[in-house]
Amino acid sequence: MLSALRRVPFAVQVFAALVLGIAFGVIARHMGGGADDPNWLAVTLDTIGSTFVTLLRTIVPPLIVLAVISSIASLRNVSNAARLAGQTLVWFAITALIAVSIGIGLGLIIRPGMNSGVDPSTAADPSTHGSWLAFLESLVPTNFLGLAASTSADDAGVLSTSLDFNALQLIVIAIAIGVAAVKVGKSAEPFLAFTQSTLDIVLKVLWWVIRLAPLGTIGLLGNAVYSYGWTTIGALGKFTLAIYVGLALVLFVVYPLLTKAHGLSALKFFSGVWPAVQLGFVSRSSMGTMPVTQRVAETNFGVPRHYASFAVPFGATTKMDGCAAIYPAISAIFVAQFFGVDLGITDYLLIVFVSVIGSAATAGTTGATVMLTLTLSTVGLPLEGVGLLLAVDPILDMGRTATNVAGQALIPAIVSKREGIIDLERYNEPRGLDGFVVPEFRSSADTADAVDLDGSAEEPAEADREPASVASASTAS
Repeated sequence: MLSALRRVPFAVQVFAALVLGIAFGVIARHMGGGADDPNWLAVTLDTIGSTFVTLLRTIVPPLIVLAVISSIASLRNVSNAARLAGQTLVWFAITALIAVSIGIGLGLIIRPGMNSGVDPSTAADPSTHGSWLAFLESLVPTNFLGLAASTSADDAGVLSTSLDFNALQLIVIAIAIGVAAVKVGKSAEPFLAFTQSTLDIVLKVLWWVIRLAPLGTIGLLGNAVYSYGWTTIGALGKFTLAIYVGLALVLFVVYPLLTKAHGLSALKFFSGVWPAVQLGFVSRSSMGTMPVTQRVAETNFGVPRHYASFAVPFGATTKMDGCAAIYPAISAIFVAQFFGVDLGITDYLLIVFVSVIGSAATAGTTGATVMLTLTLSTVGLPLEGVGLLLAVDPILDMGRTATNVAGQALIPAIVSKREGIIDLERYNEPRGLDGFVVPEFRSSADTADAVDLDGSAEEPAEADREPASVASASTAS
């Protein structure tokens, strides 16, 4: 049974999971029950979905720290490292500017907040707020591990303490350690080697979690259908449509135009980035998808390993065209229209500023509530508007993350092309059923570590191994 399942392509597994999730959600609604007394199927779907998200969140903290340290270390022997980093930041900002402009345009044209039919009683102040002061304060680590503890009491008065991580603080800590290790020099080599080997182990565990993505999709989507139903989702139909139109414009128009403008094939871009897009869609986590995104950049796009291992992890925490540009722009306009608040040109400029500058607040995990509240508070809109949009957030988060990871793979390819370090032969080679360069075009290292997205091979033992065909380009740079 298991061997037969492994022969089914991962894309087919995901599509089947989407269909089953909707079907189970509909069945659970017809079985009755409510929020206070859910039926057994609803509880099962919620448990499956929340467990998958918990597993991803568990692996994110060590992944952030190890990936950022390793990415900084990978550039220590590159003469044009500062230029590569600068170009990466510039193109992150350019694509974010384009995406947020599209979001504002669609919000003004579609007007999703007008006559939406949403029940005003669903407005609720979110538990997590984003503000510029909180954003700046969160950059300063409160402890070495970037952990925060919270204590709560249940109905019986029993106290429980839970730990959570601050992704921004983890990034700051990792950058400081990575830069310090590079500055120390030779004596830090054992530490950097240990960091790389530990990262390989963490990536191996992450691959095991990734294989559960179809099962997690059934739980997440089924629970969303059960919890909110088609009536609530339908009331936000214009808003959902506006978001997905914006995401489609960025993914299928803006990104292809950028590839064509740099002399790259748009068709090869789509076929090459598909493994990361489909996994991002079901996992709803840029960090969880990062190993696949990095392999896409190296194996399919011909981006040198030393640059991909920096740009992709960095992009997975800060490059969010879906979560930090399209979504907050349209959401802010929705909230303004719903509460009858007129926005002026200054407000729209503030939305653009937040999207281009503050995207690090999303930090690569599931959801974009922090970025949305940061945008609303900056423009002066009521934060209660966040509660109006929660019903469709899981549905939106799938498309947002898929767009995010596509951009995180695109920018390294564009910068590599501009710097003359891309392997164009690798970029233009045909892809196999797994979405990666077909075996006869791979190096022996690629073949040994082929990503198991079609059920035909084991997951990679070392996700950042450099393809042989890119080695010459890496050395030349």
